[in-house]
Amino acid sequence: MTEDSENTDHVDRLRGQWRSELPDLDTEPMAILGRAYRLANLVRPSIEVTFASFGLDRGEFDVISTLRRSGPPYRLTPTELYTSLMISSGGLTHRLDRLQKSGLILRERSQADGRSMVVGLTDEGVRLAEAAFRVDMASEASYLTDLSVEERTDLAALLRKLLGSLERRADSDKS
Repeated sequence: MTEDSENTDHVDRLRGQWRSELPDLDTEPMAILGRAYRLANLVRPSIEVTFASFGLDRGEFDVISTLRRSGPPYRLTPTELYTSLMISSGGLTHRLDRLQKSGLILRERSQADGRSMVVGLTDEGVRLAEAAFRVDMASEASYLTDLSVEERTDLAALLRKLLGSLERRADSDKS
């Protein structure tokens, strides 16, 4: 295998095809955003298998991990949850129903305001969220072994800069 073929990936091949078909079009966005999309698609199955091994789907893990990382007492209002998760209240209700049946969360009246509800992790939910997250991070770290510590740091900084820019743009589009 030549050096060029070793450093060529799926996105390079797609860009090469487009370069032949539309030589006047700059496909640089694919070099970045296309790779980000492809990376997400390649690691998603492994992440889903990890969560499934704990009896969870991705959405359920998102809920219990959001509660877990909120710190003790691991309780949030449904509004805080669906805002953090960027899902509809209906989508959250479905997830909460499944998690409550599994004994991982509880829903109770707020002590501060008896009209509102609070969602909290059970002891089992705390344990499962942490265990699943630890396994997930170990799995995801295994994908980064070909990058040096400096490369990982640089890549994270560049992605943070791009994501921050896109988040600000999305926020201003809402206004």
